Order: sequence, then C-alpha cells, then structure tokens
Amino acid sequence: MILQGKKATVIIAILLLTTIFFMWKYVAVQSELALLRAQVEKPVFNEDMLNFTGLFIEKVLKAEKEVSFEERLNLETVVRGLKDDEILEQWNKFVNSKTEAEAQNAVKNLLGMLVKKIKG
Repeated sequence: MILQGKKATVIIAILLLTTIFFMWKYVAVQSELALLRAQVEKPVFNEDMLNFTGLFIEKVLKAEKEVSFEERLNLETVVRGLKDDEILEQWNKFVNSKTEAEAQNAVKNLLGMLVKKIKG
C-alpha cells in the first residue's frame, strides 16, 4: 500500500513537471509568434505608405494641370487609410498651405517623412 502511494506521488510529480514544462514552452512560442506577427504587419504598413507616395507623386507632383476634386478626395482617403497621425498632420499642412513656398516646404516635409516611415 505504501509503495502505491509513492508511485502515485512520483506520477503526480512527473505530470506536474511536464505540465510546467509545456506551459513554459507555450509562453515562449506565443511571444515568438507575437514578434513574427509584428514583422509580417510592418511590410504591409510600409507598402501602404509606398503606394500613397507613388500616388502622390503621380497625381500631384507630375500633374500638368490643377488636381481635380476627385483626385484630391482619393488622395485624402488614402492618406487617412494609413492611420498615421504624423503623416495626416503633414498632409493637412500641405493641403492648407496659403502660399506656393509654404506648399513646397510642406511637400518636402511630407515626402521626407514618408521615406523615413517606409524605411522603418
């Protein structure tokens, strides 16, 4: 009878240690998964910024005439879709520029900020 009690204690100890080991491994795998997810999401974010930058260059900087209302609205929608407050603030500085010099400065700042964020 005593032998059975010792066997039960050993089995319980082994099960407890095994459970602790697998819980530790689970936590380690979860933190690694979180890091991998962050790495996967980052290129998507940068790709969105890159797409906006290309659209901005094509529709605004290369424009031969005044940018149409539809194109401005499209750019506004895309820039808001980036969900980046700094980029949106810089975009608003550009859109609300009163002079050509102010607009040129805002464009330089906007493009510089976009490049930095695309690089990560």
